[in-house]
Amino acid sequence: MKIFFATDIHGSEICWRKFLNAAAFYKADLVVLGGDVTGKIMVPIVARNGYWEVTIRGERRRLENREELQAAEKQLRDRGSYPRFNTEMTQSLDRWLDMADGKLHGGDIPCILNGGNDDIFDIDPILEASPCVTFAEGKVLDLDGYSMVSMGWTNPTPWNTHREAPEDELAAKIDAVAGQVPDLSRTIFNFHAPPFGTGLDEAPALDATMRPTHGGAVMKPVGSTAVRDALQRYQPLLSVHGHIHESRGVARVGRTLAINPGSSYSDGTLQAAVIDLNPKKGKVKYVLVNG
Repeated sequence: MKIFFATDIHGSEICWRKFLNAAAFYKADLVVLGGDVTGKIMVPIVARNGYWEVTIRGERRRLENREELQAAEKQLRDRGSYPRFNTEMTQSLDRWLDMADGKLHGGDIPCILNGGNDDIFDIDPILEASPCVTFAEGKVLDLDGYSMVSMGWTNPTPWNTHREAPEDELAAKIDAVAGQVPDLSRTIFNFHAPPFGTGLDEAPALDATMRPTHGGAVMKPVGSTAVRDALQRYQPLLSVHGHIHESRGVARVGRTLAINPGSSYSDGTLQAAVIDLNPKKGKVKYVLVNG
């Protein structure tokens, strides 16, 4: 089985298109988007008398006609921003799912999506109702003899986002679903939060004003101890993570191979992992890709 795994595209439409196209490009049997599917930035476009104004990446622009307006809106969506927020977010997700239906041939190529800490809960019923993707949160999914367990919740962050919980609650969520797995040696943990202290969770240390210390040069582990303890206890074959964009890499936690492909969505770059599972040898091969 070949899996294409990406995460943290944060509403970037160009990354979503690349994710859908990756199924055919890499000849993947399955594509998985691990969390933080939707965007978290609203950029207002202000209507003036006969023109519009918008600020994109610090540059204030005057849009003289509807063609320039549409081009600016496309640029915002490609970089994961919305001209309007919750309404635009859910409408964009509906449109993305229509794209998935076409690109993935009406479900012939399985597509698994999960929420992340930055995703509002309004997206859950939209994903659950979609005929072309599978919403994975809190479920044990059968993947042709392998099991996938998914959790989009993270340990607390400084930003008090939507899907956060204390470590003891995360541990309870993990145990509730991991206990349903028939064979942990053929199981994939799809947890948005990376395991603490593994190098997959290094983020810039923040000062009292929530700014990176020393320009972001000082890093610290910010992952989940509950996730780390679960990997040590359950020892699944593979665990895939996201959440910490800067910590692209691979680690071993006992027998478990843990991967965080990182994220560079604001540049329109899709970072991902192409993972091959060999059922006969019980081995995992992988390559980190971007494009």
